Amino acid sequence: MTPSAQKSSLLLIYTGGTIGMKQDPDELTLRPFDFSQILEEVPEIRKFAFRIDSYTFDPLIDSSDVEPSLWQSLAELIQARYDDYDGFIILHGTDTMSYSASALSFMLDGLTKPVIFTGSQLPIGVPRTDGKENLISAVEIASAKDAEGHAKVPEVCICFDSLLMRGNRTTKVNAEVFRAFLSPNYPPLAEAGINIRYNDEAIRKPLDWYQRVSVNTSLDTRVAVLKLHPGMTPQAVRYFLCGPQTRAVILETYGSGNAPMKEWFLDIVREADAAGKIMVNVTQCLRGTVNMDLYANGKALEKAGVIPGYDATTESVLAKLFYLMGKSEDDKWVKAMMGRNLKGEISK
Repeated sequence: MTPSAQKSSLLLIYTGGTIGMKQDPDELTLRPFDFSQILEEVPEIRKFAFRIDSYTFDPLIDSSDVEPSLWQSLAELIQARYDDYDGFIILHGTDTMSYSASALSFMLDGLTKPVIFTGSQLPIGVPRTDGKENLISAVEIASAKDAEGHAKVPEVCICFDSLLMRGNRTTKVNAEVFRAFLSPNYPPLAEAGINIRYNDEAIRKPLDWYQRVSVNTSLDTRVAVLKLHPGMTPQAVRYFLCGPQTRAVILETYGSGNAPMKEWFLDIVREADAAGKIMVNVTQCLRGTVNMDLYANGKALEKAGVIPGYDATTESVLAKLFYLMGKSEDDKWVKAMMGRNLKGEISK
């Protein structure tokens, strides 16, 4: 059956998060409510001329409690239901949404359909909620097809405050306004205004629209993240870089990938490299890329064994390391693959 002949249908996957919360009248705290009530709060969804089914995780998960096991469950669910639906929408809390979207982008291979994460800053039952617009836009984009019947956006994305962004390019930047997410180093894939404008040149398309989706659920999570700061102590740096339970370390450095030139610091980096640690350099800056050839400080890191993360987000590098290390125990292979643009996560 050709894509254009298939009946349009979507699966809404509810994992938890603010979008499905209501205020407890006694404790005045936010608590999750049944997913069917979300559909009651957003009756506009029923006006779309296609089938929308739902799946609710039990128990629901606050996004602060998200673990890789949720990503594995999501990937397996999408694979199991892949032939039944034209797209998937995942309702998820905002705090770790970029981590989850990044992880799914690597774990799902051969993707030809949209997997769109969305949520809200205010509960869906609140009069000024942003959840309705986010969900409606996600539904419309997930169902959109081109003239040949193929998905307009066959990627793992985040749809939030009128922007559709590649999931592994996003980071949460604000806890108090509706534009909670940005894609600092890559343009939006679509923007929802009066009409939805698609940035077709920015959207990744599969070479084979009829390939089978496959999932990689083997993840190695032995990764630490060290944010460099003035006043670091050798004890703390050694703990992060040389810990026996750590296989890889993400170094959040200054500017274009710079770090202190202090000999004790570089000695510990060399020690970690000699111990076989994978060390990846990402910038603390919201925008820009790591270029360790630009300044002597960055070059010193490179000579000590650190590899560049280019313009990837910390969330994306973390997910990429989990994914690659889960595929192989060969650290040289992992380092080589970290420099490749696998799912549009780096501008290279």
